[in-house]
Amino acid sequence: MEQQRKTDLKMLWALFVIFFKAGTFTFAGGLAMLPVIEKDVVEKQGLMPREEFMEYATLAQTLPGVIAVNCASFVGKRAAGTAGMLVASFGATISAFVLMILATVLLTLIPREGPLYGAFEGIRAASAALILSAAFSLGKHNLKNTFSVVLMVAAFFFTLFTDISVIFIVLGGALAGIVYTRLKHGKTGKGGQKHAS
Repeated sequence: MEQQRKTDLKMLWALFVIFFKAGTFTFAGGLAMLPVIEKDVVEKQGLMPREEFMEYATLAQTLPGVIAVNCASFVGKRAAGTAGMLVASFGATISAFVLMILATVLLTLIPREGPLYGAFEGIRAASAALILSAAFSLGKHNLKNTFSVVLMVAAFFFTLFTDISVIFIVLGGALAGIVYTRLKHGKTGKGGQKHAS
């Protein structure tokens, strides 16, 4: 019993550290966190297979809300139940909460030039690389057929070259997925009926 308790506490601590580190040292939002979280969750701690993590990462972006908290909730719940979900979510948000309060208070004191401004420029560039890395990882996991690739290209085109709201693009993607799935299952069903007769 004591050993089990120690194992549970160790798991909770590992989840807190993983998401606290991601929340503290990755900039530009939840998408930039994914490569960092994946490395710790999959490679270092071995909490789950990579395929399963990518499923959770995809779900975290599909559902409304903050990507970091969604991802922490899924991974934490899978690794250590409800306690894991709460601890991971707390770890993902506490540093951002504190730093945002400090940044809001100190914003007027930050100079618009000099070493500190240069540091922020470098952070922005590195964050773009993390987001691009996450986009490639998610693309490899999710773009498994021609329909997915065509839909991705269409969504990218509408986002970049039109004024259509992202909300409508996401809803359009969902609708296209429903129609595609129904047509696909309809063809499979008809083929099965013909084969049976």
